[in-house]
Amino acid sequence: MAVISDIHGNRWALEAVLDEIDRAHITEVVNLGDVFYGPLDPLGTAKILFGREFPTVRGNEDRIITDSRTPISDTLDFVRHQLQPAHMEWLRSLKPTMVFGPAFLFHGSPDSDTSYLLWDVDRTGVHLRNSKEVASVVGEIASSLILCGHDHVPRTMLLPGGRTVVNPGSVGLPAYWDNLPHPHVMETGAPHARYSIISRSEFGWSINDRAVPYDWESAANAANRNGRPDWAEWLRSGRTEKMQSG
Repeated sequence: MAVISDIHGNRWALEAVLDEIDRAHITEVVNLGDVFYGPLDPLGTAKILFGREFPTVRGNEDRIITDSRTPISDTLDFVRHQLQPAHMEWLRSLKPTMVFGPAFLFHGSPDSDTSYLLWDVDRTGVHLRNSKEVASVVGEIASSLILCGHDHVPRTMLLPGGRTVVNPGSVGLPAYWDNLPHPHVMETGAPHARYSIISRSEFGWSINDRAVPYDWESAANAANRNGRPDWAEWLRSGRTEKMQSG
């Protein structure tokens, strides 16, 4: 199984990831949400995914695209004008959680698409939760494999009792900053597109985190053209040195 997440309209990164998945002859692919939102190529991303029909859960930035109460920003306006009615209907159809074979899927945490599962954010920064804390958040989910996205950083955690949590990282955005619940930075340190390949071994789940090179310069140029030099910086470096708004 290949696990992708947080494409954020980065068609160039998605093409590179799917090319690698296809060459590996992997036929089961799941998508953990935040598919189109970003100042890149949401329509091109939609055209690729609509030919694939991957099982997909709804991310927070999938939800805000179709929510009329979302405050308008230049990026949101750009995305809405790019997408076609069929793409909007597809976003509205997505569910926040899904069971797919042995895996339980969601975007952020089981109960919130805006909360990190593996990280705690306070005024002092971002801190990795321990396995007992994560186990308390996922509760009684019975699946042996729990898949989450949202924080864009690849991470695997084994919980007490044997359940495995995997975050594949972000296909399309390797770094960003956010101001909720407190100002903080998430970054991978490299511009590569991220995803994971998961297989079952004799002793449990085997996780192969992938970092795929692609034409990130074209993606960064698109971000600049669409008024987001902050995204361009993140895409080129996988780092965020400045707290910029948006």
